[in-house]
Amino acid sequence: MTQAHDLPPVIGVWREGDPLGRRRFVTGVQVLETGQELPFRIAYETWGALNSSASNAVLVEHALTGDSHAVGPAEEGHVSPGWWDGLIGPGKAIDTDAFFVVVPNVLGGCQGSTGPSSPHPGGSPWGSRFPAVTVRDQVAAEVTLADALGIDRWAAVLGGSMGGMRALEWAVSEPDRVAALLVLVSTAQASADQIAWAAPQLHAIRSDPGWHGGDYHDIPGGGPHAGLGIARRIAYVTYRSEGELSQRFGRRYQDGEDPLSGGRFAIESYLDHHAGKLSRRFDAGSYVVLTESMNTHDVGRGRGGVANALGRITARTVAAGVDSDRLYPLYQSQAIADAVTGAEFAVINSPYGHDSFLIETEQIAKLVRLLLG
Repeated sequence: MTQAHDLPPVIGVWREGDPLGRRRFVTGVQVLETGQELPFRIAYETWGALNSSASNAVLVEHALTGDSHAVGPAEEGHVSPGWWDGLIGPGKAIDTDAFFVVVPNVLGGCQGSTGPSSPHPGGSPWGSRFPAVTVRDQVAAEVTLADALGIDRWAAVLGGSMGGMRALEWAVSEPDRVAALLVLVSTAQASADQIAWAAPQLHAIRSDPGWHGGDYHDIPGGGPHAGLGIARRIAYVTYRSEGELSQRFGRRYQDGEDPLSGGRFAIESYLDHHAGKLSRRFDAGSYVVLTESMNTHDVGRGRGGVANALGRITARTVAAGVDSDRLYPLYQSQAIADAVTGAEFAVINSPYGHDSFLIETEQIAKLVRLLLG
């Protein structure tokens, strides 16, 4: 039986000396919105080739627990398979025979970009010393990446959920550098409801004895694995729709288990499964940092409000929501489309809720082709 002290301090986090996989890196230093100076590294992956005019580059932004590995199997250096395999590749909606696709791991993440599990300049992991970063800070780091790649203007920037926040921020903060924009199941500013759903997740992680104030990365067997699992269970309920969960699981018992005798309902087993998966591939510190960056997301901050900020966008824009999404309801996507000149609002019809942007490949492919066509 595996003992706690035999476990690595963080499971699934990419660290120096691990296989690189497809990762490449760019480094820089930036002053954050808080005023703190942060030396950083961004890990990224690319598919396709940049043309001579550097005009065919597409930036794809991942969601909260995603990373740069959008395409391909789980393999050496990459703990998870590609999360948008159905959309990116030769002949697919984001055609890598025509476009140069760039997918960065977000600043604050745990798959090669600087985050709480990364080495502090002093040597040990950042841990609790890692500063608060905003969506605006994350985009500023990606500007450094674009500059390093020689990309003055993206042919398109696409993202869903947290990735949609970064895509939108790109178009607001760098309007001359974004030709087309697809914002999926996202918002211009986090709502009270979204912040409320995040609150018990953050409390679950910070209340875990393994949290150690955020400084657990070098403790053998350390890490708030149970707290992260609870956070994932809470989040996963918001990612799927009530209708899907009712139809898929109902009140069925997990095979061979009876809740009257201490067993589980099938839906409980499902949530346990996803909690365990995330705890084995993601860093709780990154989960906290990125969740808080989503909470503080507001494109209108310091810009005269949301409407004024969205009025800066010059990109050809599609804002799309899912009709069964209870976390990022349709009205938030509609509000983006209404505020951006010439933008199109689209509805993805799906029973799967918020996660439909990862599932409904055919519907999203149509939106991508509309944008890139």
